[in-house]
Amino acid sequence: MMISRRTFLGGCGALAIAGCGTEAPAEAQGNFPFRLTDAQWRARLSPAAYNVLRRHATERAGSSPLDREHRRGTFACAGCGHRLFASETKFDSGTGWPSFFRPLPRAVGTSIDRSFGETRTEVHCANCGGHLGHVFNDGPRPTGLRYCMNGVAMTFRAA
Repeated sequence: MMISRRTFLGGCGALAIAGCGTEAPAEAQGNFPFRLTDAQWRARLSPAAYNVLRRHATERAGSSPLDREHRRGTFACAGCGHRLFASETKFDSGTGWPSFFRPLPRAVGTSIDRSFGETRTEVHCANCGGHLGHVFNDGPRPTGLRYCMNGVAMTFRAA
């Protein structure tokens, strides 16, 4: 039986979507100062925040109001409240996700993400291990980095 390219690619897309957000919870990947049980995380977070922070999902581009947040203040982890980014480091990357060129000191950690057949650098909260997004080498000066974050994984506190 011959399978058309369209059918094959459609099936691959369906498998990728079905697997989205099904990785192991972040707490399984390290020992973080702030820890809760899975039931406590589910009770604490909205379903969307839980899927991103604890299951490594990605929110839809352009869906977060934090992408359009331009006031002075601090972006913090929606899971534990740990301060992550100063508003002075935020920039419009045009990607549809809040982007920053530098995290606050000791705010985030990174790990290698090999999901979906590519290698990327995942960014997680240094306090609770929650998945925030990924960092790329195509950002502005002075760092040249683009911390591409899921808005649902963060909160904003105006200065």
